[in-house]
Amino acid sequence: MVTSVDGDVLKVLADPLRMRIVRLLAREALCTTHLVEETGAKQTNLSNHLRALRDAGLVDTEPCGRFTYYSLRPGAVAALAAELAELAATAREASAAGRRRSC
Repeated sequence: MVTSVDGDVLKVLADPLRMRIVRLLAREALCTTHLVEETGAKQTNLSNHLRALRDAGLVDTEPCGRFTYYSLRPGAVAALAAELAELAATAREASAAGRRRSC
C-alpha cells in the first residue's frame, strides 16, 4: 500500500496510458480484454503497465476463471492524495508567511 509520496509511484502515474488505466479502474474492475477495448493498446503492453501499477501498490488482482480482473486500491490512492494535499497546505502556509531560509 502507498503510505507516502514515493518517487517511484509518481513515476508510475506519470505515464499517460497508466493514468488512463487508473481512471478506468476507478469506475469498475476490468480484465485485460476490457482494457484493450477501452484503450486500444496491445494486450502485452497493457500487461506490463498493469504489473507496474500492481508493483506500486495501486492495483489489486482477482482471478476469475481464465481471466484476471484488476481494480484500483482506493486506500492507496487516498493515502497518496492525502499526502499531496498536506504538501500543498504546507506550501500555502509557507508562502503566506513569507518563509525563506537566509543564505
